[in-house]
Amino acid sequence: MTMIHRITRHGELVLKAKAKPVVFGEFKKDLPKLLREMWATMHKANGVGLAAPQIGLSLRLAVIDVKPEGRPKPLVLINPEILEAAGTQDEEEGCLSVPGLFARVRRHGKVKVRALNEHGIPVEMTGTGLLARAFQHEIDHLDGKLFLDRLSLVSRLKAYAVLREVKKGWAAHPPGAR
Repeated sequence: MTMIHRITRHGELVLKAKAKPVVFGEFKKDLPKLLREMWATMHKANGVGLAAPQIGLSLRLAVIDVKPEGRPKPLVLINPEILEAAGTQDEEEGCLSVPGLFARVRRHGKVKVRALNEHGIPVEMTGTGLLARAFQHEIDHLDGKLFLDRLSLVSRLKAYAVLREVKKGWAAHPPGAR
């Protein structure tokens, strides 16, 4: 059975630290198992993306599946970087590490990223809409940022007021509890 990891939550230090680059050659034998666990954890939590810091690992690794046209299209991003960004979108966003809180976040509408895939092969991908948002959201995690950091001061203050209330519910449902 594939292990389901505990998802780290707002306030845990690993979420605020810049993740360490993955040295593919040193990591490739452990990668298939970790990816299976990340996919299982993301699906169990009903997410569309998951970054390694969200399971407590300081690694520049993320998985994304926004299910275009309702079909799975799993993407693995190792050491991703944004090459180009254009346009804007202003949509509601949430995060598995901040359960119960959603806020409108302005992001680029089109993003081109470069990363290694699960085989260590360099790939470039362009995403629009939800995929562009997911690229930016997960790369933010790898840079020690949460979607809350992208809010205006006024919106952030409002979100933190709601977050205080939301966190009271977390006490009744600690991370990892199902």
